[in-house]
Amino acid sequence: MLINEDTLEQATLQWFSDLGYEYVCGYDIQPDGPSPERESYHQVLLNERVQKSMREFNSHLPAQALEQAFDLLIERTAQGLVNRNEQVYYWLRDGIPVEYSKDDEVIGDKVRLIDFESIDANDFLVVNQFKVKDLAKPRKPDIVLFVNGIPLVVIELKNPADADTDVWKAFDQIETYKDQIPSLFETTLANIISDGLEALIGSLTASKERYMPWRVVRDENDIPKGQWALETLIKGFCDKHRLLEFFRNYVLYLGKENRFKVIAAYHQFHGVRAAVRNALLAVNHKNDGKVGVFWHTQGSGKSFSALFFSAITMTHPEMCNPTILVVTDRNDLDGQLYQDFAAAEKILREKPVQIDSRDEVKAKLMNRPSGGVFFTTIQKFAPSADENTYPVLSDRKNIIVITDESHRSQYGLRATLDPKTGKIKYGYAKYLRDAFPNASFLGFTGTPIDQVDKDTRAVFGDYVSIYDIEDAVKDGATVPLYYESRIIELDADEDVLKSIDEEVESIIDDDDVNVSNRAKSKWAALEALASAAPRIEKLAADFVEHFESRCEKLDGKAMIVGISRNACVDLYDAITKLRPEWHSDDLNSGAIKVIMTSSAQDGAKLAKHSTSKTEKDTLAKRFKDPEDPLRIVIVRDMWLTGFDSPSVHTLYIDKPMKGANLMQAIARANRVFKDKPGGLVVDYIGIANELKEALMNYTKSDGKGKPVVDTAEAAQKLLETVELAREMLHGCDYSGFEDPKIAMKVLPLAMDHICGVDPGEVGAEVRTTDNPGVKQYLDIVAAMSKAQALAGEHEDVLHLKPEIAFFQAVGSMLKKFTNTKKKVSDENRDHALKQLLSQSVYAGDVIDIYSKIGIENPDISILDERFLDEVAHLEQKNLAVELLEKLLADKIKARGKLFVAQEKKYSELLEQSIIKYRNRSIETAQVIEEMIELAKKFNDAIAKGDELGLNDDEYAFYDALEKNEAAVRELGDKTLKKIACELTALLKKESRVDFSKKDNIQAKMRKSIKRLLRKYKYPPDGQLEAVERVMQQAVAIEDNWVE
Repeated sequence: MLINEDTLEQATLQWFSDLGYEYVCGYDIQPDGPSPERESYHQVLLNERVQKSMREFNSHLPAQALEQAFDLLIERTAQGLVNRNEQVYYWLRDGIPVEYSKDDEVIGDKVRLIDFESIDANDFLVVNQFKVKDLAKPRKPDIVLFVNGIPLVVIELKNPADADTDVWKAFDQIETYKDQIPSLFETTLANIISDGLEALIGSLTASKERYMPWRVVRDENDIPKGQWALETLIKGFCDKHRLLEFFRNYVLYLGKENRFKVIAAYHQFHGVRAAVRNALLAVNHKNDGKVGVFWHTQGSGKSFSALFFSAITMTHPEMCNPTILVVTDRNDLDGQLYQDFAAAEKILREKPVQIDSRDEVKAKLMNRPSGGVFFTTIQKFAPSADENTYPVLSDRKNIIVITDESHRSQYGLRATLDPKTGKIKYGYAKYLRDAFPNASFLGFTGTPIDQVDKDTRAVFGDYVSIYDIEDAVKDGATVPLYYESRIIELDADEDVLKSIDEEVESIIDDDDVNVSNRAKSKWAALEALASAAPRIEKLAADFVEHFESRCEKLDGKAMIVGISRNACVDLYDAITKLRPEWHSDDLNSGAIKVIMTSSAQDGAKLAKHSTSKTEKDTLAKRFKDPEDPLRIVIVRDMWLTGFDSPSVHTLYIDKPMKGANLMQAIARANRVFKDKPGGLVVDYIGIANELKEALMNYTKSDGKGKPVVDTAEAAQKLLETVELAREMLHGCDYSGFEDPKIAMKVLPLAMDHICGVDPGEVGAEVRTTDNPGVKQYLDIVAAMSKAQALAGEHEDVLHLKPEIAFFQAVGSMLKKFTNTKKKVSDENRDHALKQLLSQSVYAGDVIDIYSKIGIENPDISILDERFLDEVAHLEQKNLAVELLEKLLADKIKARGKLFVAQEKKYSELLEQSIIKYRNRSIETAQVIEEMIELAKKFNDAIAKGDELGLNDDEYAFYDALEKNEAAVRELGDKTLKKIACELTALLKKESRVDFSKKDNIQAKMRKSIKRLLRKYKYPPDGQLEAVERVMQQAVAIEDNWVE
């Protein structure tokens, strides 16, 4: 084959060479290699390289200090893999703390292991086939990247040309390595998995959905075209300077009970780099203190980007120990960001401080000389009653103000006249500027700046980095959002509603304190209409039905946004009246809760839902836990910005919203979570026009992708897939499938029909054993399941539920009982198919398809005469072919792990028969006959070892030797048995770990084989071929010999 895993590995090594890395082969430096750099397979550090770098980087320290540091690095005493990885990370980043004596004085210092200032002073090494033995048998990652003898990156590759494997097989391999050779991962920065075409990078603790692509090289605009994805990742991420910059600045460890590691994605890395460059210019007054607007779509990790930016600027020498002020306009968002930063105190190297009052703002920030990371809300910068302007708190230039959702009007500069006092009031940004006249401003936003919004640009400048919806969805950083209209009408005169709408426009965007009393009264009128008891009851009934149906297809959680706190409580009461088991007065139990602010003036109705900050934190923790029974929260304003619960798949909106607030709210459902295909926004109040306006603004700002997609599109896709499935089953009478008993009868008929689809109907000539009909049907079902998870409750497709469940049951059984390959990634994206089937009417019976087609469940290890006879007489002939092929192929593959010659012979025979059948060169009955005969011969071959009195290893070599007919004729079974037994004992004795990769050991083994064959006068003309077959067989059973 022109392209395979080895060619990809060699290409990868060349890409590293292009970057200036030294290359050595793992076999050369292993303990018994020609140039050993390791004393044992348990050792993962290249000690001489580590110690050499220590001496070079720490020439001022005595030998005893270096020895102390090296011993600590070797021991890595923290408990648990993640904790050890964190311990080593900070040692590598900051140095290993040591103490030594000098002139009777104990001196403390740190031993540096990496030189972050002089990048080329470090030793960059790439090693392939690096064998490690820890807890189980030896494992051998494809490529390991070392810096100064310390493993930093593990790379696992898969064959790009193999249709039966993909990047997720490499992920599974990495997970196995973490379990079986954890010592290798105690020092690593990241893991890379790839099949060449797809290349992903993830942290030590990353789940599948957290492995991300790396699409750029030098910066976010350097996107190579026509290049292997792996080459882009290697050259973009593993460039020496970028790698060490990333290592130093873009790693987090979070979580208390379950510690996990976070590394930046490429858009965060390059976005923050650009922001840091602008910040350095801003503090030197080269761009009027405007760092820029950091537009990264909601859900793509803006909070982490702000954290990385803060940590870098805090320690940057040109910043001279700056003060970072993080400003938001919501108390809950302020608290959420503060918690995020507080949890990452180590990377900041300073403890963040949350400012709770206006007086505290002045007390903590007035004339502060340097340093500090502070959090507060922008409203605290309003002048007091006796002030016309806000006083200067500091005129230092190394102050950076970071704002979240920087486009909101609270951050504006515009002046307004207060009709009550006659005073001129300005946007809070004006007062913030007054407080810090020489500060630099960086605005974070998840939505683009409005084209007519001059204030945002005046305060922050233009975009410093853009990562839009299309980028995020393509990279898997977020999932797409879908829109479904289920409006519950307001009971009022149309003219009244129109009047209310016009006034409400002025307040639904920002809840600004300056809105008129008239507008507020109209809002109250709207609240009253939306909260009318009949409407709330109707809404509750629709929600319960819709959400329960959603969860049949896709398990997850929901948020409901109510128009007022009273409405939220009324809706809670109406829902729990329908589902009383969801209610609980206990904070730690119950399926539904109301999350809202409270005050002393609240009556009993609201007070029972009042919670303290600590209690809200408890509820937040519950709601974020996908396993916790708290599945529904009802909110008015809280948790709509800066709150992440990835398992939320549906947001129900019953509150007028627009612009940035609306975009922020709907993003609660766009987080990546397991197999979630997308989030759903359900509109109960009428926000369609507002969404259109948001889309127009988004498009005008050059944003790619749609904020939301109408579920009608997913419903149309679902209808299309149903039609495709019907077309494939044309000619098969599956009517009556709605009745479970009839469904169980027609299920085998449908499977048989799909198995018998003519290849000419679905494509060109078949060149593999995969059934083209089955393959196409499975693709259709995968698309159908994804579309149903997004639009299953759309009125156009509701009536299709039973038929879809039947199609999915057929697909599930075909996957299980045929040999047609489906890529793991496709199966993972077959969204919640397992759940769909588990709740369908077929769930109990489809498991035992064998009994439904008239045979007993076979024992794959036997394939006896009785079973083969049952298959031969099946009515469903096409299904019989698929079933027999799967069982035979599985058996041959299992046997082939020990018997190379048998596996090759019988695999080829089976493949020939199946391809002839796929291309209709032979009839169904004939291919069944051929496979049954093949099965019988295979059974005979398996039994022969027992007849000869040989164990599996001995029979494997006997099998390799008897392929020469002259040898069988001249020597006979008795002599061949002797040779096989002696060969087994001899090769076991001479083999070593990885002898298959060591030419010197293989040469010795070949000589021994030749001597043994000559001893027993094996036919000379067949000796060379026999030696190669024996060596192939020895390699196949190598792992059974080497401990």
